[in-house]
Amino acid sequence: MGKRKKIAAEDRKEAQKSLYFAKLNNVPTSPRKMRLVADMIRGMEVSKALGVLKFSTKEASGRLEKLLRSAISNWEQKTEQKADSANLFVSAVFVDSARVLKRLRTAPQGRGYQIRKRSNHVTLFVDTKVTNDQN
Repeated sequence: MGKRKKIAAEDRKEAQKSLYFAKLNNVPTSPRKMRLVADMIRGMEVSKALGVLKFSTKEASGRLEKLLRSAISNWEQKTEQKADSANLFVSAVFVDSARVLKRLRTAPQGRGYQIRKRSNHVTLFVDTKVTNDQN
């Protein structure tokens, strides 16, 4: 690795220390369905988002709830504080498409239709709300 690349990598690593996030890779749900659930909780307080995810009927909400709990745990580990006392909120949620499994379904007259089984990667960031009491 060159000197410049190493310096850039170290800078990125330092920047990651101040971010609190969790990643979930290769989720066997289509990205479109996962984005519907991610849009419901983006920008919400953590306790409210957990409630929304717990009572949602969507299949992707269970996975996103587990990911949110992981991000909260990561925040607690890095800051050595309890999440109950802090004003945590979901600052960002990214849903990116992952690998696509291609399958064939038999069709009439000797043909085959292609089925794409999509999957996704989810990255969820949590952060504390800063309140300005100076007036």
